[in-house]
Amino acid sequence: MGTVRAHFVWIGVATALATACNAAEPERPPAAAPSESAAPSSASAPAVAVYVTNETSGDLTIIDAATASAIATIPLGKRPRGIVASPDRQFLYVALSGSPIAGPGVDESKLPPPDRSADGIGVVDIRERKLVKVLPSGTDPEQVAVSRDGTRLFVANEDAALMSVVDVAAGRVVDTFPVGGEPEGVTLSPTANHVYVTAEADNAVFVVDLDARKVLAPIRVGPRPRSVAFLPDGSRAYVTAENGASLSVIDTRGLKVATTIPLGEGMRPMGAVASPDGMRVYVSTGRSRMVLIVDVASGRVDGSIDVGVRPWGIGLSPDGGTLYTANGPSHDVSVVDVESRKVTKTIPAGRGPWGIAVVERP
Repeated sequence: MGTVRAHFVWIGVATALATACNAAEPERPPAAAPSESAAPSSASAPAVAVYVTNETSGDLTIIDAATASAIATIPLGKRPRGIVASPDRQFLYVALSGSPIAGPGVDESKLPPPDRSADGIGVVDIRERKLVKVLPSGTDPEQVAVSRDGTRLFVANEDAALMSVVDVAAGRVVDTFPVGGEPEGVTLSPTANHVYVTAEADNAVFVVDLDARKVLAPIRVGPRPRSVAFLPDGSRAYVTAENGASLSVIDTRGLKVATTIPLGEGMRPMGAVASPDGMRVYVSTGRSRMVLIVDVASGRVDGSIDVGVRPWGIGLSPDGGTLYTANGPSHDVSVVDVESRKVTKTIPAGRGPWGIAVVERP
């Protein structure tokens, strides 16, 4: 999507849309979020926490997975969207953007100018529960991934058609790669030194070979690709195609589409995450309200769960038993029991929840 479009991603996820894109759907005010208290010790931190970026209110909701309740809110900055945890689970990296929020098809000439001073990657200390710094990121960062050693960040710069590489210790952009029009999803392969970037305007996934420092030939996928989810063994990458109501399944060794899975008429796939055992892929569908369950072996949709208003950001508990979705227009997070395929609780968050990171205490 263009510089001004509002939407939320997946990572692990990915990946609710901003409320500005949802004028047709009723909106209720969010419940008051808990205030931030003195920083807890690591011993008192939740064993598993769910971190939710709130694009419109500019903050982060922290949910204790054991009690399924929000326990703190951290101010971040403008338009926090993509979120990922460092490999050592000490920090969170959050994409912040000063580009104005607006829906698809809006006349950009009538929007206020972007605030480029607000662009960056916010660094949140998990133990201290606070934003400790903002790293440069290139313009309009939307989603972010982290290298396996934690030294580099990979950022989708939506308005610049680039992927930026950020050196975390040096605090600067050290490389950029052209990755097609309107890049959004950015995901590191779990087994290869390749970063996959979805380019919405090009209907393609661009694969950046970090060892060779070059962009490989783009892989053509379904229309308006949004995010990428890998199987744990890295053999397949599942790319959501919002306007194609489908998943493009990429053979990561051959770097080509192996098959395309139809998701059903009217489905708008957004975020995706694979189960820890690699047997299922869960797909959020935005305005279609559903999470779809895709059986990996058969390559078919095996079921669906109505999780609420416009889910996008999606995450799984470490054991794969609980699913979380960020529902932007209703300002809440749905908690889903995977076995029963039912929503067990809805947790109020900030305004316009977008991205989700589920982090187990080290």
